[in-house]
Amino acid sequence: MAKGALFIRWGFPTPVLAEKAVKAFAEATEYWKRKQQERMIDSFEAVFLDYIGGDLSGFLLVHGDREKLAKIKMDPEFESRNIRVALLVPNFGVIDAFVGEELQRRMGDYQKALAQVM
Repeated sequence: MAKGALFIRWGFPTPVLAEKAVKAFAEATEYWKRKQQERMIDSFEAVFLDYIGGDLSGFLLVHGDREKLAKIKMDPEFESRNIRVALLVPNFGVIDAFVGEELQRRMGDYQKALAQVM
């Protein structure tokens, strides 16, 4: 199976919702630990960013097989969690990401397409 990743991003919660956002983050961490134990993902890493004045305060990078990640994205539990988190923090999003060999393949595709349009 091809390796891939999910880039899950979020912004700064409002002070009113910060406590609930912290709880949701702890629940998400437990969710991804469970997915790793179930061998649905290879690994995940949470990153909090310094205050930069932008709309991004942190992200999770979830590594795994692209097919398994696609199944997770269609799972009702995953969708339900995302809806709840999107109500707590601004700029929440789940984006397919390319890493490792998939990144190299994607760059090759880009270079081929670039040669066709130049």
